[in-house]
Amino acid sequence: QVQLVASGGGFVQPGGSLRLSCAASGFTRADYAIGWFRQAPGKEREFVAAISWNGANTRYTDSVKGRFTISRDNAKNTVDLQMNSLKPEDTAVYYCAVGRRWAIVPGNRADQYDYWGQGTQVTVSS
Repeated sequence: QVQLVASGGGFVQPGGSLRLSCAASGFTRADYAIGWFRQAPGKEREFVAAISWNGANTRYTDSVKGRFTISRDNAKNTVDLQMNSLKPEDTAVYYCAVGRRWAIVPGNRADQYDYWGQGTQVTVSS
């Protein structure tokens, strides 16, 4: 049974940092990409970052480039999203997702991902 558990969200002041983690289980091999998406109240879910199955390829949405870093540890079946210099506009529920069809060049669309975690809330406010 596939399961994704996202954790690490919380409340932080502007300029602060948070580290999100996504733990994947139920896969026999780590032959999948993992993406992070977010959804703010009243807005559509948007792509944030993604990483290929071996960590060789990453991609980010423009608004987080230089501030967020995605990484993975296949031995632990985890993917982390280090978020620095957080802004109020980063406030959202963050979701991790597994994409098996786009394992080498990770996708940036929700329909390119097959399994989703439950989400973790990130609030950036003074």
